[in-house]
Amino acid sequence: MSWEAAEAFLKENTLVKQHVDSYNDFIDHKLQKIVNEVAKIESHQEGIVIKLGKVRIEKPRILEADGSKRKIVPMEARLRNRSYVAQVFIEMTLVQEGVEKHTEEVFVGELPVMVKSKLCYLSEMSEDEQVEAGEDPLDTGGYFIINGSERVLVAIEDLAPNRVILSKEKRSGKDVVMVRIFSVKDSFRAKIGVERKPEGLFYVAFPASPKNLNIIPVLKALGLNTDNDVFKAFHDQPEIVNDLLLNMEAVSVKNSDEAVDYIGKRVAAGQPEEYRKARALQILDNYLLPHVGIDEKSRIKKAYFLCRMIEKATTVANGKREEDDKDHYANKRVKLSGMLMEELFRYGLSYFVKDVNYQIDRVFARGKKLQIRTLVRPDAMTDRIRYAMATGNWVGGRTGVSQLLDRTTYLAALSHLRRVISPLSKVHPHFEARDLHPTHWGKIDPNETPEGQSCGLVKNFALGAIVTSDYPEEKVEDVLTKLGVSFKR
Repeated sequence: MSWEAAEAFLKENTLVKQHVDSYNDFIDHKLQKIVNEVAKIESHQEGIVIKLGKVRIEKPRILEADGSKRKIVPMEARLRNRSYVAQVFIEMTLVQEGVEKHTEEVFVGELPVMVKSKLCYLSEMSEDEQVEAGEDPLDTGGYFIINGSERVLVAIEDLAPNRVILSKEKRSGKDVVMVRIFSVKDSFRAKIGVERKPEGLFYVAFPASPKNLNIIPVLKALGLNTDNDVFKAFHDQPEIVNDLLLNMEAVSVKNSDEAVDYIGKRVAAGQPEEYRKARALQILDNYLLPHVGIDEKSRIKKAYFLCRMIEKATTVANGKREEDDKDHYANKRVKLSGMLMEELFRYGLSYFVKDVNYQIDRVFARGKKLQIRTLVRPDAMTDRIRYAMATGNWVGGRTGVSQLLDRTTYLAALSHLRRVISPLSKVHPHFEARDLHPTHWGKIDPNETPEGQSCGLVKNFALGAIVTSDYPEEKVEDVLTKLGVSFKR
């Protein structure tokens, strides 16, 4: 690449653009989406519901000892050991016995602000104005200031969600084909696995499922009512037909009703038939491939999705298809600051909801008048978000996500902001995961990785790497539907 081209590229794409863009997307879209997922707070007290509405975020301000509020820039936060945060407000509506009483915009907590993001005052300042404010115009931003310390959320690479991965494993000296998918919907992440035994039997495993659950009852419970319907859902290939016949002989269920009862006896043994069937359908709806849908209409889609997984396993077992490479970068996704903040805010909001419920119970126990403003404790959310940012202890038990920004040199800071870490354990070999992969070309720097235990697990983006942001699935589905792509019926 010529220097002119590189200079033009870096003018348009700053070296921390991926973090700033990700955080801005979180502020613009994901914040409101998370609140909409919760939608309302169902109280333990009968007839009391609090609806959650529009989110509003103020730019960073500081509350002085005399009660006055004024704006604060990053340099002042550093010098005074303060956190560079914005106040979050949510519209909350009190509903009693189905009647909306009143709506208030309530301060619910503080959110860390990324330097040079759209919430930061520096993003609107010229270079001269930044110098006046005590800031370095060449500072790239992309980090946070918590209790006066500069902290960066290090990007994490992980296996792509909602993507089927095939692999061969040795079990008792025999090859077993495993088809796995991490099905992610909102904050729920379910590991789904379809296992093909050497003789051709298929078993499916997902959260709350019984052990050794054959695939045929699951397909029929999801809407493929008869054996003929099951055969029609697959492509007509001899090896697949043989596998299906073998599985149908192993487990005999004639229709959907019998299949649901078969699963119900495994998950709720000894319970009445009506409860067993309801429980079986509940786990199929909520825990099996939740990204496809969690309602009754989505069951047939899940059935066809499982059929494609079975077909892939059969083709791998018969040598017609290679197993997937988990280290291929197409099978990975990188979690940037926006996605990590999304996880943290969702966790903070869930705790906030529990705290509001607790406060409602206290009000009723004391016989006081119910008012929204007195129910809300902003510290409930703020403390959890600030603790994670200050210590690096993240949602899901991960550590080291938030790190002190390395300011040894300007290049050290840039390197830290472009770092990518793997969630794999550093004490295990993981030889293949540590190796340089051909798909790293243009994405990952082949040289910049530490020596020792972290070698190959701590990497850095290549200079010309750009991380694309995610795109709403609904829009993709609409385009496919208009092009004539549909599910079999």
